[in-house]
Amino acid sequence: MKDVQNQTDSRGVEIQKVGIKGLEIPLTIQRKDDEDKVIYAVATAGVTLPAHYKGTHMSRFVEVLNEWRSKKTLGIDIKGCVEGIINKLNAKSGYIKFDFKYFINKTSPVTKITAPMCYDCSFEGVLDNYGEEDEEYKFYLGVKVPVTTLCPCSKEISEYGAHNQRAIVSVKITYPEDEHIWLEDLISDVEKCASSELYPLLKREDEKYVTEHAYDNPKFVEDVLRDVVLLLRKNDIIDSFEVECESMESIHNHSAWAYQQEG
Repeated sequence: MKDVQNQTDSRGVEIQKVGIKGLEIPLTIQRKDDEDKVIYAVATAGVTLPAHYKGTHMSRFVEVLNEWRSKKTLGIDIKGCVEGIINKLNAKSGYIKFDFKYFINKTSPVTKITAPMCYDCSFEGVLDNYGEEDEEYKFYLGVKVPVTTLCPCSKEISEYGAHNQRAIVSVKITYPEDEHIWLEDLISDVEKCASSELYPLLKREDEKYVTEHAYDNPKFVEDVLRDVVLLLRKNDIIDSFEVECESMESIHNHSAWAYQQEG
């Protein structure tokens, strides 16, 4: 059968990434509590395509991902998946990203009721110059942490009350292959940088505590960002990071926003 993808292209353009996006797949993740969980993930995968190749072979990406879905991954070890894609596609560099929902049981602060809380997370791996002396692998652990921010200015100028809102702290970090950072630890540390963390289930006593705790701990979006930056700087394992904090303002029709990248 004729293979059109293997035909020669004469335009002289090497493509940096070509592959598949939006592939829904089950993925087995190792958790800090030693329980392996199968989660729903959406995969994006790509390889470099030499200028003389007309196209890549899309089905081969799915073949590798189908083999990988049952492996118990810590995240950083998705390098093996990238290597499989590169070998299957005969490429020099490859890319994989898994976006997924991650549930952590959270206990309310006063009544101690436990319920699952959902976080948007990602594993991302980039492998360049596979098999060569200058081979380089980078893994990115990503998480979006919803929190509460309470405005210091609003509290200061008001006779009573202060406006507060939900904010999203997005963090993406890199660290060496021989190290590991649990999602549970990263999320918990980031939550402590806000006016208050969120809980999936609160009774009246809990709501009172959370409201007063946020009022006693007012923070601008800049405050949250700086505290997260200092937190990540102190972690000797982390090579580089990106932090973004977006506060969906309750008294404006726009968000307050801050961003920092280091390393």
